[in-house]
Amino acid sequence: MSVSHTHTRERLCVLGFSTSRPSVLSLSCWVCFATDEDDRTAEWVRPCRCRGSTKWVHQACLQRWVDEKQRGNSTARVACPQCNAEYLIVFPKLGPVVYALDLADRLISKAGPFAAAGIMVGSIYWTAVTYGAVTVMQVVGHKEGLDVMERADPLFLLIGLPTIPVMLILGKMIRWEDYVLRLWRKYSNKLQILSSIFPGIGCPVPRIPAEASPLADHVSATRILCGALVFPTIATIVGKLMFSSVNSNLQRTILGGIAFVAIKGAFKVYFKQQQYMRQAHRKILDFPEPEDA
Repeated sequence: MSVSHTHTRERLCVLGFSTSRPSVLSLSCWVCFATDEDDRTAEWVRPCRCRGSTKWVHQACLQRWVDEKQRGNSTARVACPQCNAEYLIVFPKLGPVVYALDLADRLISKAGPFAAAGIMVGSIYWTAVTYGAVTVMQVVGHKEGLDVMERADPLFLLIGLPTIPVMLILGKMIRWEDYVLRLWRKYSNKLQILSSIFPGIGCPVPRIPAEASPLADHVSATRILCGALVFPTIATIVGKLMFSSVNSNLQRTILGGIAFVAIKGAFKVYFKQQQYMRQAHRKILDFPEPEDA
């Protein structure tokens, strides 16, 4: 026996591997199906409770099979596919430096998702703070907004500014046009002025059409988000166009926002009522019979 082979046997004994050759004449590896006659220097191992042809396997073949099952995760447990016995896998002892690095790597891997979530939440928070500050300067005025924020308590700004986009989104989610439309359909026959402004509101319909649920609108979330965030800008523009005589920037923006919401709501109510009447008067035609030749 060569010196290198003897040294290999000694190292395997230290690690706890069995290096004794079986007493049977012919062994067969259940991974590569090779026998001990094909390679007499190959190392064999019996890693589970199996007997017969699946008892012995090449150490190298089993290592490759374990690598395929672990898929890069060296801590994953692997069991025999025949008897389900878990393989006893041992590693050489790590030095203090390698152990510290391995521990740090595992801690970072576990803390990674929490750190990513914290960064995401922090990014959203500071984006909301920035949007709130820009909105204050846009609604009140650039200089006036800066003066207000400089005089305000920092804690109040950190809490109040990010609530501005949240309140805008929550306000946008209120579908007040639908409630107004239901009330008008119910009481429009008593108010003739509504029938003249919105034709067909007080007229009887042959059937009550089924209306789509708001939850079924797949684009409603994006429309609500974009509409809510762009609303202060639209209110400022409408206020400058329709109420230019008002000196106060805040009052002009508030009046512009009210006017925009009212005009937009009126058009939306009119559009929905026309769609409602169109669905109510829908008819299904007879199938056209083919003419005899």
